Amino acid sequence: MSAYKDTKQGTWYVSFRYIDWTGKKTQKLKRGFKTKKEALNYEKEFMRKTAADMKMEMGSFIEVYFGDKRKELKENSIRNKQHMMNKHIVPYFGTRKMNEITPADVIQWQNTIQEKGYSKTYERMIQNQLNALFNHAQKIYNLKENPCKKVKRMGKSDADKLEFWTKEEYERFITVIDPGSEDYLIFEILFWTGIREGELLALSFSDFDMSGNRLHINKTYNRIQKRDVIDTPKTENSVRTIDIPNFLKEEVQEYVKKRYGFPKNQRLFPIVARTLQKRLKRYEKQSGVKQIRVHDIRHSHVAYLIYQGVEPLIIKERLGHKDIQMTLNTYGHLYPSQQKKVAEMLDNKR
Repeated sequence: MSAYKDTKQGTWYVSFRYIDWTGKKTQKLKRGFKTKKEALNYEKEFMRKTAADMKMEMGSFIEVYFGDKRKELKENSIRNKQHMMNKHIVPYFGTRKMNEITPADVIQWQNTIQEKGYSKTYERMIQNQLNALFNHAQKIYNLKENPCKKVKRMGKSDADKLEFWTKEEYERFITVIDPGSEDYLIFEILFWTGIREGELLALSFSDFDMSGNRLHINKTYNRIQKRDVIDTPKTENSVRTIDIPNFLKEEVQEYVKKRYGFPKNQRLFPIVARTLQKRLKRYEKQSGVKQIRVHDIRHSHVAYLIYQGVEPLIIKERLGHKDIQMTLNTYGHLYPSQQKKVAEMLDNKR
């Protein structure tokens, strides 16, 4: 028996040996269990997790998953995935054994999630987390099958409707901000480049090629557990160089010039995402434009380019999308229909 009574504390503890990942025999001691059954269950689950036995509980496998992925995923990605799993997967499947979760169980879980009224895109993000866990278990730890594959995925990968400003709405918005101020330059860069929020907050003056009117995007910023974290961008394709208009280059130069001695490699905008969101809401209220998110300014940039007749491939490269399909899936509906032009062309041929 590996469970013992701690007579002084009135609790139970387990002490057992196991073989770790190096093949070495190791002693494990864990105290503080209220009952002998709890102590023995802990030992049993620990041994399953160590052996990656698919009889282990989902909650334990999630720990295995992040242990395997710790070098592959960025810190911010791990934080976001853990949050979604702990909120939406663990409460439902946490104590269920991996090899006993069925497609019917997944459908019941989906129904529970859909009753909460989340957006379709967020539902799909939650679904993707569960699918990732089962895929990893099937690929690496010989789980017989992924129950998600037999069930229709909930949610949608793309929003039904994009929120964005027209150029006229943006001009109304920017007029309430003092020209030359930090906030003015922040929103000018966001609207006229379409870069992501994290990419903006990571910018330094050294990222601008003033002679060539170019901006180099090669990092992103996150605030993680009260720490400023500068990391590589979202994907390899996100590392890119984009051309910027001359007026924007001059605005950046003037901003830095007013801050004499500003270090070239220091963040231009030493604020966090929450601060940026609050400032956006304040200026929206002052200007009377419709409320959108910071990320929607990226959509506004794309909508303006489409209106100007810019081809999807150019937009794909400017945004740092992985492939053209991602660009078309997100923004294809904004392009005007070419059907009328085709009909007119055919008429002219008769």
